[in-house]
Amino acid sequence: MTREMKDSGIKWIGEIPREWEIRNIRNLFSFGKGLNIIKENLKEQGVAVISYGQIHSKLNPFYKISDDLIRFVDESYLKTGTLSLVNQGDFIFADTSEDVQGCGNFIYVDRQQALFAGYHTIILRSLALKDNKFFAFLFMSDCWRKQIRECVNGVKLFSISQKLIKKTSILLPSEDEKVRIVNYLEEHCATIDNVLEKIRASIEEYKKLKQAVITQAVTKGIKGNREMKDNRSTWFGQIPSDWNMRKIKYIFKIQKDIAGEEGHTVLSITQKGIKPKDLSKNEGQLAENYSNYQLVHIGNFAMNHMDLLTGWVDVSKYEGVTSPDYRVFGLIDKDNYCSQYYLYLMQMCYTNRIFYGLGQGVSGLGRWRLQADKFLNFSITVPSYEEQKEIANYLDQKCSAIDELIAKKEQYLSEIENYKNSLI
Repeated sequence: MTREMKDSGIKWIGEIPREWEIRNIRNLFSFGKGLNIIKENLKEQGVAVISYGQIHSKLNPFYKISDDLIRFVDESYLKTGTLSLVNQGDFIFADTSEDVQGCGNFIYVDRQQALFAGYHTIILRSLALKDNKFFAFLFMSDCWRKQIRECVNGVKLFSISQKLIKKTSILLPSEDEKVRIVNYLEEHCATIDNVLEKIRASIEEYKKLKQAVITQAVTKGIKGNREMKDNRSTWFGQIPSDWNMRKIKYIFKIQKDIAGEEGHTVLSITQKGIKPKDLSKNEGQLAENYSNYQLVHIGNFAMNHMDLLTGWVDVSKYEGVTSPDYRVFGLIDKDNYCSQYYLYLMQMCYTNRIFYGLGQGVSGLGRWRLQADKFLNFSITVPSYEEQKEIANYLDQKCSAIDELIAKKEQYLSEIENYKNSLI
């Protein structure tokens, strides 16, 4: 049976069933903001706080209290921060994002527990609690999120506000149809989520395999059974008897050449490698002036040592500049040290949290940094130059094969996620 439709009057939505309503969101929700806290207020135990960063990391907005919570505040906030204490059925939106696609990210609190919305968040509380699940699915849909993305401006970060959200419109079917829609989506999305969970688990297993292969190769070699020796390092254990350990300062030299002029390609250090930044998109962190950035040459190592949890190290394939806060360094003797071998080793030190173990900071909840002296005086493995090249070539082949498998899994994951979004 063909359903009679009407024009919604909103370009992102198009036609809707004739009996459906379009309502402004300000008439259906009350609004609040997250707790105004700073890093020094955070504790290792207490009342859980959901920050904008945690919201962006969630793949499923149906938030579960059993998920890892790494940020807390003292229980005294229960008396002073009541306006930021969320209830079951509330929505917590991140008010900032590093990219426009993240605008509109939210968490739906689906069970009751003492829980605060943290800094850079907006709280939405439905005036009709029975519609919460319907609204949760609606907020996941592109027809709603596009209203947000169309209005945001990005300078250093993309920001949204209560005022912006209040401008959006939402769809309201009849009460019976809301129930049918929610039941339908819960049933079908549960099946899809199970498939997605298995794919993500498979991807993680391949990533663990890749890291195990790299760790074994750069610390034990690839020649099978061989004589080993202790190296007095708590990080590397036993190494082949014909290998040495040398401090980084005897292998690499830190260099910091300030550009002194604009016009260079700006390079970002991401966990997918060193990438040129497209400044025209106004995405991510931007600077007013890039003349004080430091030069990076092709073949230079560059690392984000300011954040040892989310930072990375890579060898640049580009000429350009990067933040003066990052560390740029190069091999002292290129004839006896293989750049690709030491790239694998450095990246292994990030992934296995070796550099994290050498780092320091105000607290584990803040930035955890690797100071220059700790970095330079850290000892790493030194096989012969020939074996370095042999290991690098071996890892290039092995990692390429694993990466290809991961890419296929991620493509399938993307297709299933797109199907779920289209269903919603």
